[in-house]
Amino acid sequence: MQQIIVIGAGIVGISTALELQRRGHSVRVFDRSGVAAETSAGNAGAFAFTEVEPLATPGIMRKAPKWLLDPLGPLSIPPAYALKIAPWMLRFWRASRADRYQKLLGAQVSLMQHSSAALTRQIALVDGEARMQRDGQMQLYESEAEYRASLPTWELRRRHGIDFELLESREAIAERQPGLSPRFTHAGFTPNWMNTIDPKAWTEHLVQAFRDRGGQIETHEVLNLTPIENGVRVTLANGTVDADHVVLSAGAWSHHLAQTLGDHIPLETERGYNTTLPEGAFDLRMHLTFSGHGFVASRINNGVRIGGAVELGGLTLPPNFKRAETLLDKARQFLPGLNTEGGTQWMGFRPSLPDSIPVIGPSPGAPNVIYAFGHGHLGLTQSAGTAEIVATLIDGQAPPIPTTPFAANRF
Repeated sequence: MQQIIVIGAGIVGISTALELQRRGHSVRVFDRSGVAAETSAGNAGAFAFTEVEPLATPGIMRKAPKWLLDPLGPLSIPPAYALKIAPWMLRFWRASRADRYQKLLGAQVSLMQHSSAALTRQIALVDGEARMQRDGQMQLYESEAEYRASLPTWELRRRHGIDFELLESREAIAERQPGLSPRFTHAGFTPNWMNTIDPKAWTEHLVQAFRDRGGQIETHEVLNLTPIENGVRVTLANGTVDADHVVLSAGAWSHHLAQTLGDHIPLETERGYNTTLPEGAFDLRMHLTFSGHGFVASRINNGVRIGGAVELGGLTLPPNFKRAETLLDKARQFLPGLNTEGGTQWMGFRPSLPDSIPVIGPSPGAPNVIYAFGHGHLGLTQSAGTAEIVATLIDGQAPPIPTTPFAANRF
């Protein structure tokens, strides 16, 4: 039995701790804020296994200038952050080249397929089915042209075995989701899409299972990681702790600790905004994606969460909640019966790498430190799969999928 410290009590860290514990290891989780205190608390609650296409797609940089002209649009960069993020954007552009894109697509597909199966195992392990919603998802389009432009992505999903149905009339859309604006003329429906009833509650459910089996979660600010003989020394604000292995899964803050090991990983922050409306706000039958506007509507505890879009603004700039208000205004137009009173606003940090896939694997200079971060907006989706990969690496076993595409030194 090895002594393992997991840094980060979000969904990826907790899933990893639970899997390592299941394999017989002694596991402690350290987090500076507490369980699901950051992005794992307020995301859309979706297990988006159908979203296999990387964000860095060929031709995307031709679209970016149009998006960036709208400070409240689907993608924005605050002027105060534009210079700082320029190197990341250059790497993003390089990742969108056709040859690189094909390799990233293959990696993303393999991680998604593995993560879907791993989630099934995780749900069974913790008796978690009651915390799932299996209602499907609908992506909505406002014109024939917008719909036609999306068909290559649907064909990509078909090639990878994803089940869906294309809806080509307002009537077909309304049959599945009444109450939508007639501006939506076409849609794609993915029946096997699933959500959790509440991402924070799901993480807390995993935490309870971890604690019931003897796991420990402690509030510490980790300052430094140092390789030692046969292990790792973790420096805290109030002392040091040694472990056989450390898993670094601290979300958008992970790269700061990686730097203490000499690893410079180009992690950036997609700041996502949402508003959660109380129960009764709208009769939402499934997860809705408003494809041309970069946001979604999901059911959270029988209320409605309206959120999404991307603001590349780092960790320290103050939040711009006008973005959440803009999304809510659009949702009111798209769902005419939506009651927007009594909502709670939120902003979270999605940890994103320029090639759209995470880092999963050992630190190049400290093999007893395993990285598991950078999942962007797919942390919840890929959490169970990442946990199983990390556990096999620590156990010295062959991982369930090739991990070379996710290596920390690929940059």
